[in-house]
Amino acid sequence: MGENRDSRREKERENYASKQKSQKQKNTLIAAGIFAVIIAIIAFASYHYYEKLTLTGTQMSGPPGAGKLGDEHEHAAILVRIFGDKFDFSLPDYQVKSPYIHFESQNGDTIHRHASNVPLGFLFKSIKIGFDDECFVFPDKKPEHTFCNNEDYSLKFYVNHEKVPTLSDYVLKEDDRILVLYGNENQTQVDNYLMELDGLFIEKQ
Repeated sequence: MGENRDSRREKERENYASKQKSQKQKNTLIAAGIFAVIIAIIAFASYHYYEKLTLTGTQMSGPPGAGKLGDEHEHAAILVRIFGDKFDFSLPDYQVKSPYIHFESQNGDTIHRHASNVPLGFLFKSIKIGFDDECFVFPDKKPEHTFCNNEDYSLKFYVNHEKVPTLSDYVLKEDDRILVLYGNENQTQVDNYLMELDGLFIEKQ
């Protein structure tokens, strides 16, 4: 009887030890799986953080000849109308893409320039809009979003009601009002857009 009881206890101990070992191995595998997932998440996050840093580093470089970041802070109003439709710079894709010159605070009417000698062309380049004396091209570069001078339609530029031949190299001044049109507007229509531009609030902060 005593031997049977001891034998039974020994088997119980062995079963218990076996179960403990099995549970320990299971816990180890679970922990290893969780650790692998954590490592994968960290690697993924690190990669995208590095990409963001790289992009930010690109954005931090200003155009050739630009002054020191923060040496000036000028503001101007802008209105762009393509066939009469207002281009919306308040969308996230066009907000604060360069610290040198940008739109901010979900406002698409006010340009903020934070360094001297930064031309308007650099603003459009930073938001991936093709912009020169001949064409205005949306970031997607689709043919239907490409607007170039031709026999019927043309780009027109105005600064403070004065028509100018180009804007790409223009460095905005405080309280400038800038109008970009594409179409075949008559003078009455142009005057109406200039009045609209005059009514835009220039947000200074």
